[in-house]
This record gives sequence, structure tokens and C-alpha cells, in this order.
Amino acid sequence: MHRKLTVRDLRAGNRARVLRALYFDRPRSRQELAGTTGLSQASVSNVVGELISDGLVVEAGQVESDGGRPRVLLRVNPAFAAVVGVDVGETHVLVEVFDLTLRRLAEATLPMEPDAYSVDEVARRVLDGLDRCLRESGVGDVLGVGIGVPGAVEHGLVHAQTVGWRGVALERLLRDGTDLPLFLDNGANTLGQAEAWFGAGRGTADAVIALIGSGVGAGVIAGGVLYRGSSGGAGEWGHTTVALDGRPCRCGARGCLEAYIGASGVVDRYRAVRSDVPAEQEAALAALVADRSPVAAEVLAETARYAGLGIANLINLFNPSRVIVGGWAGLLLGARILDDVRAEAAHHALHRPFEQASITLCELGPESVALGAATLPVAEFLAVGGVRRKTATRVP
Repeated sequence: MHRKLTVRDLRAGNRARVLRALYFDRPRSRQELAGTTGLSQASVSNVVGELISDGLVVEAGQVESDGGRPRVLLRVNPAFAAVVGVDVGETHVLVEVFDLTLRRLAEATLPMEPDAYSVDEVARRVLDGLDRCLRESGVGDVLGVGIGVPGAVEHGLVHAQTVGWRGVALERLLRDGTDLPLFLDNGANTLGQAEAWFGAGRGTADAVIALIGSGVGAGVIAGGVLYRGSSGGAGEWGHTTVALDGRPCRCGARGCLEAYIGASGVVDRYRAVRSDVPAEQEAALAALVADRSPVAAEVLAETARYAGLGIANLINLFNPSRVIVGGWAGLLLGARILDDVRAEAAHHALHRPFEQASITLCELGPESVALGAATLPVAEFLAVGGVRRKTATRVP
């Protein structure tokens, strides 16, 4: 039995429509908002009056109208509240503070030892970075903290097999150090949402964002909605098998795509053919991309073959209009091998789905997982018409 909509539900829905129109588009007049949202002029005026009274919407100048008074333009107030985005990477934790329109105000990078990846250490670094950034930015009102993590998030617990996390209570540990609302999701999903909102995925309802770093994952956007699967574990593209009984993967299986195109696997192969490779992973990958020797070319060619095969699988499975390659390693590698990746994908993908899909690089840079994480509290805020979550509700 469907619950009957109340006046409060309708008002919240109207607020959400107006807020989203102002958030994702240029400043608009009341008249333009009526056309964009499908609401009546009277409804728009009532909603805008509430949002201005709440401090959520402010005037943004005027525009001339045809024969009448100039129209007042409106926009979301960036200073209404701050949001925080956190990228729990495999070599560092990045914490960034943004205003409500996601302009960066402060950031802190806290290195992690890849071989000592304990949830307690991660929690300490997140809280330390949060404290530093809030002090540096001087913000006093925070809407929420979004956190992109490796692995799947289910009922506040993180399952990340490649780093040895099996249902770890990261959220509960963070709750000991902050009472801010927390939003956890897989890092590939947060990257996908950032690109869908502001980057290469904008304007399409069906896209796959391929995150290539030390590990490999994917965010799948289907019908304009991020697809998470039954328990949040969708998008583990890096652990699809591309070689039966192939190279060992960190997850314990063999032949996973991650073992062939993840930064760790690529750098290991480079070190096997050169003795002067830098010790630090990112520096090693950058050296490979810059290396014009035949042995480096062979490593890159093999990486392109497997990346193209993996992307072809994504195209055949999801029929996206865009495949967007991101992550720090994906952007480094893509600058050198993207054309080869496209050619390999064309060889393996079904012809018609491949013709309909573009393969491109992320537009928001290598650190957009944190930006995407910051969209998590904003997305909930917009969806409910600008109502604040007062307490955390996701601690199991």
C-alpha cells in the first residue's frame, strides 16, 4: 500500500526541484525556474521565499527582461554551510573542505604506509586531517563529511579484501572523534559522481567511470543513477578475470584485471625489466610513462592491451555512452596510451555498443575522489529540499 503524500511531502519535493535547478545550472530568475521545474509561478515564489529566509538562496544580480522590470537572478548561497570530502587512498588520506557549491577552502594530505594499512591508522588520519582543515578554513557550520573508501560499504561496515578489511567498523571509529554526519561510499563511486556532476560525465545518463590507481574499480551510472548492487559491492571491475590462472592479485585470486593495469602491477613489471626505477610508486609510474626505451614501450603496450580488454567488457556489459578513465594512475597512463586502449577496446567490444561509446579521460584531475565524496552530503541535502541531518544515522 502506497503512503499518501502530505502537504509537507509536496513542499519538500518542490524545494528539492528548485534547489537542484539552482545548484546545477547558472543563476536563474523566478520566471526561468518556473519553466525549468514545471512549477507554477506562485509555487516558485513561495519556495524561493522560504529558501531565501533559510539563507540557502541569495540574489545574484539582475537581468533585463522584455519590456518590464529587470528580473532578479538567484543562486545557491555558497556560504550556507561547508562540506568535507575524504579520499582514503592506499598511499595517503586526503581531506578537503569545500563551500556548499564545492569550491575548495582547505586541504590536508596525510601519507599512509601501504604495508601497514590498519583501520585504526586510517581513522586517526581522517580525524587529524579533518581537524587541520576545519581550523585552517575557519568554517563553523559543516553539512557533513563524505568519505571515499576502497571496497564496498554495507550498513556502515567496509569490506575491502585487497587491504585486508573484512567488515571493519570505520564509521564507528570515526564517530569517537566527531559528531558530524558521516557518509561512506566506495571511492570509484564518489569519483563517478564528481565526474557526473561537474566533469566528463555531465550531460549523459549512462556512463562508466574507470578508477585506476594502486587498485582498480569502476562507478556505473545507469539511467542517471549510480548503480551500487544489492549490498554496495557493484563496480569491482578490477577483480574481473582477464586471464585464467594468470598473475596473482592482492585479493587472493589469479588473473584479475587489477594485476595487469593497477599501478602496483604495472610498476612491478617495469621493475622486472629495469633496475633504476624510483622506489615510490607514483614516481615509478611517471618514469615509465616518460621512458621512450623499447622495454618501457613493451610494458605500456601490454598495459594498453589489458586496459582495452577491460573497457571492452564494460562496454559489452553496460552499453554506456561514455567510458571515463580516471584515478592518478589512469590519468598518467592515459596521457601516453589512451589511443592504444581505444584501439584494443574496438577489437574486443561488440561493434554497435562500441560505436555508441566514447572513451575519454576524467576532467577533474587525480584527486577527484575527495571532491566526489563531498558530493555525498550535498546530494542528500538537495534530495530532501535543503533539510539538515542533525545526527548520524548510519552507525550500525
